[in-house]
Amino acid sequence: MTERISKRVTTELVGDFVVFRIEMQVHRLWKGYKSFLVFRGSPKMLNKLESELNSGLVAYDSKIEIWTHEFVQYWQSFESLREYALDPGARHAPAMKWTNPITKERNAVWSWHEISVLCGDRSETVYHNMPATGLQKAGTLHSATGLCRNATGRLEQTGNQGGIASVVQ
Repeated sequence: MTERISKRVTTELVGDFVVFRIEMQVHRLWKGYKSFLVFRGSPKMLNKLESELNSGLVAYDSKIEIWTHEFVQYWQSFESLREYALDPGARHAPAMKWTNPITKERNAVWSWHEISVLCGDRSETVYHNMPATGLQKAGTLHSATGLCRNATGRLEQTGNQGGIASVVQ
């Protein structure tokens, strides 16, 4: 397990970034096993991408349960996400060609995804007494004290030229 950060912190993000959420729900376990095999490989794919400096993937979180598998990914840009998704030499594109027909034909697995392009200078986060998760993995941590103690203050600081870092230093 990841080490817990015991103090209250906020994350400073620089520039634009992309949040990509994808989920698969299994409705007929006995028919959806082939699609499950593809999703089971997702953590390996994401670990590899995260270790490659130029992939564009900054961080990710996953929740894998029997019926639901969810991944939240943080990318440097939409272009880097799209480039990877369509790359025939990477794991994703071939897996989707194999999985999509199975999902349609059996109605055993449902899936969805959402892509949000966000401005780092207009984001707000707070974490207390937990391991690194979410955008905390993608940015620089600062104490959530003083002007950054509440959501309004943190959001105002991210809009300032110096950002959160100038307030806490």
